[in-house]
Parts: sequence; structure tokens; C-alpha cells
Amino acid sequence: MVHAPDNLLRPLRAMRQYWQLPVAVREVGRRDRRGVPEEDPGIERCVDAGITWLARAQDCSASQDGGVARHFNLVTGWSTSYPETTGYIVPTLLTYAEQRHDDKILARAQRMLDWLRSLQFAEGGFQGGMILERPVVPVVFNTGQILIGLAYGVRSFGEVYRDSMIRAADWLVSVQDADGCWRRHGSPFAKAGEKAYDTHVAWGLFEAARLEPGRRYAEAAMANIRWALSLQRSNGWFDRCCLTNPSQPLTHTIGYVLRGMLEAYRFSHEAYVLESCRRTADGLLSALDSRGFLPGRLQEDWKAATSWACLTGTAQVAICWLMLYAETGRQAYLEAACLANRYVRRTVDPDGPPDIRGGVKGSFPVDGAYNAYQYLNWACKFMIDANVLEHAVRSR
Repeated sequence: MVHAPDNLLRPLRAMRQYWQLPVAVREVGRRDRRGVPEEDPGIERCVDAGITWLARAQDCSASQDGGVARHFNLVTGWSTSYPETTGYIVPTLLTYAEQRHDDKILARAQRMLDWLRSLQFAEGGFQGGMILERPVVPVVFNTGQILIGLAYGVRSFGEVYRDSMIRAADWLVSVQDADGCWRRHGSPFAKAGEKAYDTHVAWGLFEAARLEPGRRYAEAAMANIRWALSLQRSNGWFDRCCLTNPSQPLTHTIGYVLRGMLEAYRFSHEAYVLESCRRTADGLLSALDSRGFLPGRLQEDWKAATSWACLTGTAQVAICWLMLYAETGRQAYLEAACLANRYVRRTVDPDGPPDIRGGVKGSFPVDGAYNAYQYLNWACKFMIDANVLEHAVRSR
């Protein structure tokens, strides 16, 4: 029997899968492909709707455990909870609760923290993947993201979360290689290998260092930053910076590496770190178009590798541009961030059905290759953060 080559069968399989989708789901994709809606709901409506969506994601999680559902899928509904992103959603809720004096949101954040603490391995790490996914093993990246939430928990609620924070940070230090890279305990749900975007793990250690300055957390974090800088090219590009395709990384993981570098600068005030941030941020500026569209994957010359947007990455990069504007006063960063934020806001429906109201799609159009047909909890979190920061910067 003669078999057709896989590269010929793949489009046929994709077409078959497409026509198996419910009609209403296919219509969402068709509507998105007509372009981003013209109406901008505005910062306040999107932030409030986003917080409400995160609360619903906590309440509707299929595992019903206090964590936040990883996503809402237009075909299969709500997923189980996702420890990694629940960890860094905590600071978003705490910031909102403090600004709005909202005790209910504060209580939600505390419930998330209590659930996370119950999952911690004896040695201090936290698992990768969603609850009920296998294997259940400690993962460096996921632990670093949860560490951010634990540090914020200590600031907001006191000593009850300090021991968990210390054990997570101690474990990260203990499994780090001498050159600052984390090569052990990678995620079983990502391509194996060194990851430049582990600078986002270093951020967790910087947060812990602020609360426990006598420990080795800051030194370990800066060692990782220096290692990551060895992967940066003169045009700001970082090698080894993607979950699956290092030659065409997601703006999501580029956003991770840049944010980690910016947090290193905030902690250390080292001029060479700021300069490295600016190189990457300037490369990203060249990829943004006049609509606020940032391609979901980029090539090493900062040219587009996709025709769809990774909305998570767009929001993350907007945050980084706003942070750099605050540090440098360069107007181009502010203008780009506001343009990117407006693009993401225009994809948000603040009045739609409850399961998508205030949510943020993985890709735009929704059938793009990053978590197609899903509304992601971390996409919503970064949208909220980006708009809260834009409002603060504009107010100043």
C-alpha cells in the first residue's frame, strides 16, 4: 500500500478538524478574520471585565479546588486549574483589591495561595502542567512563577506564606547550575533544553530577595541574568527563547525574557542590564505595525513569522515598553505600548456571554496557532496588568 506523505495529509486533517467544529465556533473564527473591531472598550471596562472573568475561571475550574482554570475552550468548556499561572495571577488580584478596596477579590487571592501551598513538594518545588496532568514532577519555571505569587502573599497577608516562599526559593537556588542556567527539572510539557526566558524565574527570586535579603536569592537571580545575556545578539534577539520553536519564538516567551531582564534592572540598577533591555525592546518596536498588531512569532531579524497575534505576548511586551518609558522617558515606548494595548482591548468583549466576557483569546484570530479557540487565564492577567500600568503612567 502506498501512503501519502505527511506534509500532504496535514492540510487535509486540518480541514477535516475545522469542519468538525460547531458552527458557532467556526463563526467566531470567520468574524475574527474580518479584522479587529473598531470599538475600543477602554481601560476601565476591560480591567473590570477581566477581573470578573478571572473570578469566573476560579469558580468554574473543572477541578473545583481554588485554583484558576487554565482556559475556557469554545469547544470543550472549562479546563482544570493551572498552578503556574494561578501563582502570578495572585499579584494581579492583590493589586486590584488594594486599589479598589475589594475584600472579595482579596479573599479570592488568598484562596489561590492556600491551594498553591497545599501542592508544594517537600523539597520546595511545584509541578508543571494542569492539575490531573501527568507526570507530576517539580519544574523550575512553574516554581518561579508561583514564587512571585507567594512573595506578594507575604507582603499582603504576612508570615503564613513565608515558609512556603523560602522553600520554593531555596529549591530554585539548589538546582541551579554554576553558570546561572537551570538545566535540570525542565517542564515535561515544553521542548527540552536551555531557556533564555527563565529570567522570569529569576524575577521570582528577586521578589523573594526583597523579603529575605540575607539569603542567596539575589546572587542566584543575577547569575541567571548574566547567563541569559550570553544568548543575546547585538540586535537584541535572544537565542533559545521558545517553548517549541527557538528559531521563531512566540512573543509570549520574548515577553518573558524581557520582563525578567527589566525586573533585574529594577533590583540592581545596573546600566548594562538596562541597555540590554532597550536593545530587545527596540527590536520589538520594529515589529509593531500601525494598527498595534504584533506578530505572534518573530524571526531573528524581528520580521513576522506568522499572520496571527499572540495576544498574551502583545500585552506582555506592552508592559515592558511602559516600564522602559518610565525609566527612560522615550516617547516611542509609550506610544507603542498604548497602541498594542488598544489592539488587545479591541479583541475583548466586555458584554458577551459570561464564559468569554472579559476573557482574552490565545490567538487573534481565534483559530491562530497559539492555543486556538481558547481564552487563557494568563492572557487575561497580562491584559489587566498592561492596562493598569498604562493608566498609572498616563496619570503621572
